[in-house]
Amino acid sequence: MAHAIETHGLTRRFDGRLAVDGLSLAIEAGTVFGFLGPNGAGKTTTVRMLAALIAPTDGDAIVAGHALGVDDTALRRSVGILTEQPGLYDRLSARQNLRYFARLYDLDAARVDAQVERYLHLLELWDRRDEPVGTFSKGMRQKLAIARALLHEPPVVFLDEPTAALDPEAARTVREFVKGLRAEGRTIFLTTHNLPEADELCDSIGIFQCRLLRMGSPRELRAGLFGAGTVVRVVGDAARLVPLARSLRFVRTAHAEGDTLTLELEDPETRNPELVDALAAAGARIRYVERLQHSLEDVYLRLVGGHK
Repeated sequence: MAHAIETHGLTRRFDGRLAVDGLSLAIEAGTVFGFLGPNGAGKTTTVRMLAALIAPTDGDAIVAGHALGVDDTALRRSVGILTEQPGLYDRLSARQNLRYFARLYDLDAARVDAQVERYLHLLELWDRRDEPVGTFSKGMRQKLAIARALLHEPPVVFLDEPTAALDPEAARTVREFVKGLRAEGRTIFLTTHNLPEADELCDSIGIFQCRLLRMGSPRELRAGLFGAGTVVRVVGDAARLVPLARSLRFVRTAHAEGDTLTLELEDPETRNPELVDALAAAGARIRYVERLQHSLEDVYLRLVGGHK
């Protein structure tokens, strides 16, 4: 699959302070990439560079087939961007706002009204199309800002905290919309502090704190940091089974808490039947067996906490 975004040693300094340090990554077209990191990590600076809003101090990038610093006008036309502050005009209606920004995008005049209507419908704002944006809730303003970023049908879209401070219903609408964009083949570069949301939406994730700490799918990140594991619930105290579990050649670690036995082992899908047989032979009465699933929060805190 082709890469929609590639960077090589992308670096940015501000008055000698290093904000982004040698970022190299490749993001496949038609995927959602999550860019996670604490406040001040350099995420917004990275987005501004990739959208050709500021120049890098060093390194290079290709976004939607356009080389950064070579044809920045074409690059900007190929991306949509939702910034942390939507920057809408409160006295104008939703429809007037989108018409105005469509002209700034040099959208063909014959397409403007159709595009405006399409995105107002998609983001459930059509019924409020002629009301001043100053009367909109934060969630409505956020959805309108997303519509603005997509009017010109960019292949690459940067979304900075798209569901921040939204109520659950509005946040779900935005998440479903992002999934729809991916289904259309768009590439989404998503920054968020909502880790369950990133887990749900992202095909790949980069954990970032001035430099890229780790990159992979959510499953790859979990496996790389924590290995594979199995949780076994038994009748009674599980502690008595720990010595047996540790004696099995394929079990790396085992510990018990109450009636729960937690194990890290090689290839659980292959080894679980052998594990269950051994426990049952030792007299264990097993309630259920399930995959040990670390959260994306566990991954994030392990990586970011180790680089403070």
